[in-house]
Amino acid sequence: MVSDILNNYRLILASASPRRRQLLTEAGLTFISAEVDCDEKWPSELKGREIAEYLANVKADLWNTELSEREILITADTIVWCNDTVIGKPADEDEAAKFLSRLSGCDHEVITGICIKDNNRKHIFSVSTRVTFRVLTGEEIACYVEEYRPFDKAGAYGIQEWIGLVGITRIEGSYYNVVGMPVSEFYTELINFINRRQ
Repeated sequence: MVSDILNNYRLILASASPRRRQLLTEAGLTFISAEVDCDEKWPSELKGREIAEYLANVKADLWNTELSEREILITADTIVWCNDTVIGKPADEDEAAKFLSRLSGCDHEVITGICIKDNNRKHIFSVSTRVTFRVLTGEEIACYVEEYRPFDKAGAYGIQEWIGLVGITRIEGSYYNVVGMPVSEFYTELINFINRRQ
């Protein structure tokens, strides 16, 4: 059961990600779903966590409806950070295969930046999970891309899908962060955010 304190607030999840919506629903949170149009570009000097937090903040700033006293807006952005480079969502099968080839046999970070915003405050934070893939064969990559078509996923993979089950050898940190939302960390930050305004 979620904290009774949340019953006094209307949560707005401004995210197009079906995985985020599913995870927060499974965590027992009641919210309305919305979307914001974001270019997902960032200043070139930003690195890793800074990029994820910047994008979450931009999405919050793009929300153009005034929040009431009892409304809380939630925005998030997940990036894959590998060898000082962002591996984003692939445009097509070729790019998806290329991205997975870069992740094959390597460690990378999955970083989710989150912004929690009410009518006069904003709290931005991020959660990072380190993920290790074994060396993937070209056939495995091609089969996964063809069957699962992971074009809406940062890094071109879903940890909960076949490639994650057979290819990931280790994770350090939140599993659910890699799925799309670090639910435990988010829940804690949300309760603390509300308590600070009491």
